[in-house]
Amino acid sequence: MASALDGKVAIITGASSGIGEATALALAGAGAKVAVVARRAERLDALAAKIAGHGGAALKLPADVANPADLDGIVKATIAEWGRLDILVNNAGVMLLAPVADASAEEWRQMIEINLVALMNLSKLALPHLKASAGHIVNISSVAGRIANPMASAYAATKFGVVAFSESLRREVYSDRVRVTVVEPGLVNTELGDEMQHTKARTDLAHRRKTMEGMHAEDIADVILFAVSRPQRVSINEILIRPSDQER
Repeated sequence: MASALDGKVAIITGASSGIGEATALALAGAGAKVAVVARRAERLDALAAKIAGHGGAALKLPADVANPADLDGIVKATIAEWGRLDILVNNAGVMLLAPVADASAEEWRQMIEINLVALMNLSKLALPHLKASAGHIVNISSVAGRIANPMASAYAATKFGVVAFSESLRREVYSDRVRVTVVEPGLVNTELGDEMQHTKARTDLAHRRKTMEGMHAEDIADVILFAVSRPQRVSINEILIRPSDQER
């Protein structure tokens, strides 16, 4: 039986683990060819091998999305390999929480560059190809893009920015039949936050993970797959998804 994604080509950033890895597997399983992007090349090797083992097609693109030259190479390599681009999933991100008084300006810069600026730049680079294919951009934001909690000031600022950018972009490109979806997950059991240095922020996150049944990366991948496989007449603009145990 034919799939809505047969013959489609997708770029997925942050694909070495978590939501990005699960999304690559989900889209490849539905028939898409996937260009998988992350800094950890060995993780991409394992992911590409898994996709190939299930009969799918994957292009490994080790890259740092914070590097503008790498971003340009991602799009060019994908087009060179498969001649088209239909789906962009901007998933790469970091979460480095801390109170403003204790925060590192370097960590702020890192979150802004990876979570927001890279997403904006890659969307721009992909846009001509997505207009040609009536394609789809999926931007991964967060519940923190709706509610700014203590110790999440800069992280929330980037995720509010993703929501705003996505809606503005949607209104610019809907007449080109390019769809834009922003996904805002609550707590997901992934590696996000593992790099946090602030002791209380790390302790609080560990406590939440112990006392709440967080979602799995596959839960978010299922939502992304649903959004990108709708008929062209349907544009799902925003998806807020929380664990059943999460209040806010």
